[in-house]
Amino acid sequence: QVQLVESGGGLVQPGGSLRLACAASEFTLDWYSVAWFRQAPGKEREGVLCLSRDGRTKYVDSMKERFTGSRDVAKNTVYLQMNNLTPDDTATYYCATDNIPVICGPSWTVRPWDYWGQGTQVTVSS
Repeated sequence: QVQLVESGGGLVQPGGSLRLACAASEFTLDWYSVAWFRQAPGKEREGVLCLSRDGRTKYVDSMKERFTGSRDVAKNTVYLQMNNLTPDDTATYYCATDNIPVICGPSWTVRPWDYWGQGTQVTVSS
């Protein structure tokens, strides 16, 4: 059974950094696109970035200067590096992937994804 597990969340002060991880079991992440999303209380889920299977990364403009994504093929894990965090970044962060090898595509923030992790909470507060 495919399982995605996020980790690395926590409490961080404004201006700080966190690196989130998304580890997969029973699934080879490197063959597929992987997206990061977040959802703050009372708000809709929004895309953060998408690591496409073709090696490209799609960013949301409002976050591209501070957030980067990467893969560790050996660990079957993808990462979300978040820098210069603000209280507006407080949310539960999720990773998602497909069950077919497709690129992120222009509609990655709204199209269906087949597998989701349980999320990891990020709180930015002084």
